[in-house]
Amino acid sequence: MDIAYIPSPSSGVIHLGPLPLRGYAFCIILGVFVAVWYGNKRWIARGGKAGTVADISVWAVPFGLVGGRLYHVITDYQLYFSDGKNWVDAFKIWEGGLGIWGAIAFGAVGAWIGCRRRGIPLPAYADAIAPAIVLAQAIGRWGNWFNQELYGKATDVPWAVKISEGVNREAGTYHPTFLYESLWCVGVALLVVWADRRFKLGHGRAFALYVAAYCAGRAWIEYMRVDEAHHVLGLRLNVWTAIIVFVLAVVYIVVSARIRPGREEIVEPDRETLAKGATPKDGEDAKDGDAKDGDAKDGDAKDGDAKDGDAKDSGAKDGDTEDKAGTKKADGDDSVDADAAPAKNV
Repeated sequence: MDIAYIPSPSSGVIHLGPLPLRGYAFCIILGVFVAVWYGNKRWIARGGKAGTVADISVWAVPFGLVGGRLYHVITDYQLYFSDGKNWVDAFKIWEGGLGIWGAIAFGAVGAWIGCRRRGIPLPAYADAIAPAIVLAQAIGRWGNWFNQELYGKATDVPWAVKISEGVNREAGTYHPTFLYESLWCVGVALLVVWADRRFKLGHGRAFALYVAAYCAGRAWIEYMRVDEAHHVLGLRLNVWTAIIVFVLAVVYIVVSARIRPGREEIVEPDRETLAKGATPKDGEDAKDGDAKDGDAKDGDAKDGDAKDGDAKDSGAKDGDTEDKAGTKKADGDDSVDADAAPAKNV
């Protein structure tokens, strides 16, 4: 009776007409595109500008690829620098071998450079793209399926992956740890999205949650793997790495929540100036200045009117005085004539 299993590709190369495309590279490229697309949507929802994620990824992705490869080569140096090995193979990234720890660390450096050039706070950017990164990991893990690598212990479960005979591997059915990690990453993405909406995570806490949740799954999945790896105190090196990074991420979440609660309201300089009115502020100041000048002019005009009014009033008063004086004079003349007339008659 045949048992059910997941078949492995007979070849790790996909031919697009005359162009060969390696399955591992295809999964990495597809993951990057999905991360940029979804990260852009989340960044815009946070108040950022469209296209910013793509611009910063120009820095982050190359740094991440270099860092991921360096971590793999350093931690598995015997595959490239021991006797009978060719050190040139260390540059054949399409054959597999990217350490997520190095990819995230170096990718963060590249993202920091990109964010600094645009005046964007790195924690806010990291929070926005965290679910996008882990979805890219979920897609990228299927590259291991194409290369028939990173599987677990032998098993006969219905979802076991069938591995063919090859270099450093024996034919059989094994736990598909690449599938376990891929599904785990999808779950982490959903968790981060939910927590971010529910608790309004900010200042890098959504990213730290992603790191902690991923490490929690990576620890037990790594423990299931049977590929060659360095061991420390009986545990694989990556298990220790996952434990240490998990603790650091949790500590960051707790400390950050106490020091800087809430989340950033402004994430891009242009948005900030518009929100605070910095750009229109100059215009408003000019308008205020014009208004003040206008008010001053109006005040001057009013003062002028008042002065004119005062002058007119003064003129009127002078006229009244003259009229009164004339009247009195006229009255005086009449009285004199009146007196004179009787005297003359006499």
